[in-house]
Amino acid sequence: MKARTLFFAAAVLLLAASCKTRLFNGKDLTGWGCLLQDETYAVKEVFSVQDGCISVSGQPFGFLYTEKVFRNYELDVEWRWTDGPANSGIFLILQEIKNPFPKAVECQLKAGNVGDFVLLGGSELEEVELPSGLLRPRFPVKPKTAETNEMPAGEWNKVHAVVNEGKIQVYLNGVLMNEGTSPVKEGRIALQSEGGKLAFRNITIKEKK
Repeated sequence: MKARTLFFAAAVLLLAASCKTRLFNGKDLTGWGCLLQDETYAVKEVFSVQDGCISVSGQPFGFLYTEKVFRNYELDVEWRWTDGPANSGIFLILQEIKNPFPKAVECQLKAGNVGDFVLLGGSELEEVELPSGLLRPRFPVKPKTAETNEMPAGEWNKVHAVVNEGKIQVYLNGVLMNEGTSPVKEGRIALQSEGGKLAFRNITIKEKK
C-alpha cells in the first residue's frame, strides 16, 4: 500500500510538472523578441545563450520579451548575478514594446530590493495612489512587504510570480514579497538589461484559464 501511495504521489508531481511550458529552451532565443536602447548593438552582444542560460551583459539598456501575450499564469524564473550585485528586473503585463522603460509592472531584481514593484510607463496598481500629470513620479514604487532573502552574488535565486486577472503575487525563494492589482489583465513578459551582468535559467510558465 505504501509503495502504491508513493507511486501515485510521484505521478501527480510528474503530471503537475508536465503542465509547465519552457519559455526558454536552453539553446537559443526562439519565442523571444528584443528591444535595445542603442540599436547599433547586436542582440547577441546583450542577450546570449551560454551553458543553458540567458547571459545578460547589462549594457545597453533594453529587454527581451515573449512573443506571446499571457493573461493568467504562474511564472518561475531563476537568476544570479555573475559580476557582483547589480540591477535588473522582470516585466509583468508588458503593454508596449518601445524604449527601455515601457508600460509594464516591473518585479524589481535590484540587489537589496528584489520584490519591489516599479510602475513603468504610466502603469498602475490599485493599491498605489499617485498624482496625475507632471506631479506623477517617473518610476513609482510599491515596496516589498517582507525582509529580503536574496542569495549572495553568484548563487541562484528563484522568483515565482502568480498573475490572475490582473492580481499579481511575487515570491522570492519561496517567500511572498509583494502583491498588487493591475487594471490591465494581460501582457507580455520581459527580462531586463539594466547595467548589471546576470544570468537567467529555468524560465517556465503554467497557464491558467
